[in-house]
Amino acid sequence: MDILVKGGVLPDGRQADIAITGGIITAVEPGITAEAGQVIDASGKLVSQPFVDAHFHMDATLSYGQPRVNASGTLLEGISLWGELKQIQTREEIVARALTYCRQAVGKGILAIRSHVDVTDPNFRTVEALLEVREAVREVLDLQLVAFPQDGWYRAAGAEAQVIRALDAGVDVVGGIPHFERTMADGAASVRAACELAAERGLRVDLHCDESDDPHSRHIETLAAETLRCGLQGRVAGSHLTSMHSMDNYYVAKLLPLIAEAQVAAIPNPLINITLQGRMDTYPKRRGQTRVPELRAAGVTVAFGQDCVRDPWYPLGSGDMLEVAHMGLHVGLMTAPDQMRAGFGMVTESPARIMGLDFGLTPGARGSLVMLDAPDPIEALRLRPARLAVVSNGRVVARTEPARTEVLAEF
Repeated sequence: MDILVKGGVLPDGRQADIAITGGIITAVEPGITAEAGQVIDASGKLVSQPFVDAHFHMDATLSYGQPRVNASGTLLEGISLWGELKQIQTREEIVARALTYCRQAVGKGILAIRSHVDVTDPNFRTVEALLEVREAVREVLDLQLVAFPQDGWYRAAGAEAQVIRALDAGVDVVGGIPHFERTMADGAASVRAACELAAERGLRVDLHCDESDDPHSRHIETLAAETLRCGLQGRVAGSHLTSMHSMDNYYVAKLLPLIAEAQVAAIPNPLINITLQGRMDTYPKRRGQTRVPELRAAGVTVAFGQDCVRDPWYPLGSGDMLEVAHMGLHVGLMTAPDQMRAGFGMVTESPARIMGLDFGLTPGARGSLVMLDAPDPIEALRLRPARLAVVSNGRVVARTEPARTEVLAEF
């Protein structure tokens, strides 16, 4: 075998060795004694499948302050700033920023990212740049690209044609932003068009859906219905869904079973949703995150996304999915042990399932994993510890030496 990880603690609490040969996990069991080209001592350390970020904007990442700072901190000012930036940035700048972020992400144990790529710029710089990045990182990091009409499927002239152009160029997923269309009717029409296009091409769908404080923004209902009509069950995600936080309980009681029936996944983005939403509130202020516990209880697959790192919408962010999950649990009031363990799954197992990736700590899965300086998922969420080793497709691609503090004070 190529790599043998010895004595690791799996997320379910079992202790096992993990053998990797030819880039594939070949055994997960205690006491493996066969020789290996490389042995990783994981004694007492948590060994997990990789972190996965199911919602990100890599074309804008690390551009904070260009052309200026988002003074209001709102979604709409961020969109306006991005509209200015995409006219002046070069393809080379996009590639350089994206590769810098990919290196940071791999160091944090992220081995797959779904990035929305704005296709509404006629010069197509963003798409060409991210396709170049996807090819550059493909041996280490799965970069799944979404054809995202940031300025609206119908609101922006020629946006639908640009979505199709991006898909023809090799972009993976059909995107959209129905709540940004000029009318609710146009938003619903854009959902139908996106689902029909995906069904025609055999693709997945991931829409920015109801990223609003408006309880009447209900495009998730249309998305679930169109998923059923087009036969896309299990291939569709609604990202953000923040308006659900403001909807009345009676309507949500009807909506949740529909989302579950359509097998539409939900991707909230805790760090961003709680800073962009509620900006027009005085007090009480809405949290902005969608109803994560209720969605999970209804049987909906939920994954947390990072969304932004130092860009027109968000000045912070580290690319650490444990930080994302940590905030998601706080905002969702999810502090019971089973809820916290589920939160760890929402940045590992669930996003991998949404993206259709063959990650997992089972024989036959890809030889990709992360070893953390913590004994279990809850402690990992509490401490956000060092990623001691990151293995991608049977190769160690990152290591971190944990910081050690010596307390000199005497008590």
